[in-house]
Amino acid sequence: MANLNHYHFRTVWRLSFRPDEVFPVLADLETYPTWWPGMRRVRRVDATTFDTEVRSVLPFSLVFRTITSWQDEQAGVLQADLRGDLEGFSRWTITATDGGCQAIFEEDVIAAKLLLRILAPIARPVFRWNHALLMNRGERGLPVFLAGTRAAES
Repeated sequence: MANLNHYHFRTVWRLSFRPDEVFPVLADLETYPTWWPGMRRVRRVDATTFDTEVRSVLPFSLVFRTITSWQDEQAGVLQADLRGDLEGFSRWTITATDGGCQAIFEEDVIAAKLLLRILAPIARPVFRWNHALLMNRGERGLPVFLAGTRAAES
């Protein structure tokens, strides 16, 4: 029987910005709440650790610690371990494309939050939909933020 509390997400963002413009913004978790609706709070604990609170459209937040485990701008990879309401990892892979870049977000987690565990047998599709909406909001917010950054630098 499959573990209903295990989730693997993969989202692809196609952006009209160079990888060297996108990577530093995605690496700077503390800015996420300024451009990504749903990223409620990101508080730096130390150089590689952040306390994170995320809420999409469902009436609850996920709170977890994000611990940077791999950051390589040359390879275009940002990876973090997640501990708390979500247990597992998330990873961005950023590659150049014609006219910009592609940012692939992958997340492999176990839902540890009791509410999610209890409701998983009936609400799993709704949780996946909630995640997709959160990612869609980020995909819309990042280009606006990057355009503002690009304009400020000109």
